[in-house]
Amino acid sequence: MTERVEVRKTHKLFIGGAFPRSESGRTYEVTDSSGTFLANVAQASRKDARDAVLAARAGTTAWAKATAYNRGQVLYRIAEVMEGRRDQFIADIEQGEGVSSKKAAAQLDAAIDRWVWYAGWADKFAQVAGSSNPVAGPYFDFSLPEPTGVVAAVAPQQPSLIGLVSVIAPIIVTGNAVIVMPSPVHPIPAITLSECLATSDVPAGVVNILTGAPGEVMPWLASHADVNALDLTGIVDAGLAADLEREAAGTVKRVRGPKPDADWSATPTVSRMRAFVEVKTVWHPMGV
Repeated sequence: MTERVEVRKTHKLFIGGAFPRSESGRTYEVTDSSGTFLANVAQASRKDARDAVLAARAGTTAWAKATAYNRGQVLYRIAEVMEGRRDQFIADIEQGEGVSSKKAAAQLDAAIDRWVWYAGWADKFAQVAGSSNPVAGPYFDFSLPEPTGVVAAVAPQQPSLIGLVSVIAPIIVTGNAVIVMPSPVHPIPAITLSECLATSDVPAGVVNILTGAPGEVMPWLASHADVNALDLTGIVDAGLAADLEREAAGTVKRVRGPKPDADWSATPTVSRMRAFVEVKTVWHPMGV
């Protein structure tokens, strides 16, 4: 019998619900914990970042107008699809991070549970973050949370999957779109997640995943006038984080700072959803 030739994978980006190659044509090799080749992964460029911003802006228009209940259904569907690809996620984490199958499975369970947790909050967050305000006059006065818009984010380096989900889920559940850069050392779980997102009723452009070097791509997103906020959770270089904050100041972006010591296995909090919403106050006369 003829020996099979190994099929080496070359993974692409995830932009606007599609899987394009990097405009630059560049890739880089990803290896497992022992240095063995796993796959080639696209290395995003400035042009890819700009394409992702266009896709995110188009995606957030309809997503922000969707009912909170519908957004919760979509997030729950992501959890369902991930459950169906359980073995692949476990293998991705186990090989890439060099952890045991048991620890990889525990990380996957936490990531799936996190989608479900945020899905449950989708139609409850407005009641917690909003309010009915007492006023001296014949008016109703309401404060209502609204999505900030397009958020550029950097996910934690490790754990690669639960850290990624912990960044994406609270951003999109409130109606934002996200451009996220996963761990450049362990990007394959993010690529598998993108394949789940493509078949999970998530509208095109709501989640865009750019693999590559945050230090190369994030400065373009930080200065882009159509990006509304930055989540620097996964930045480990304090100098880079400071540079990105300065770039963001030019267009008055909201910035969430790095969280290098965060425990991603811990229970998520409502504060992560509050980070990227604006509060609109509406007055309405009584009796009309």
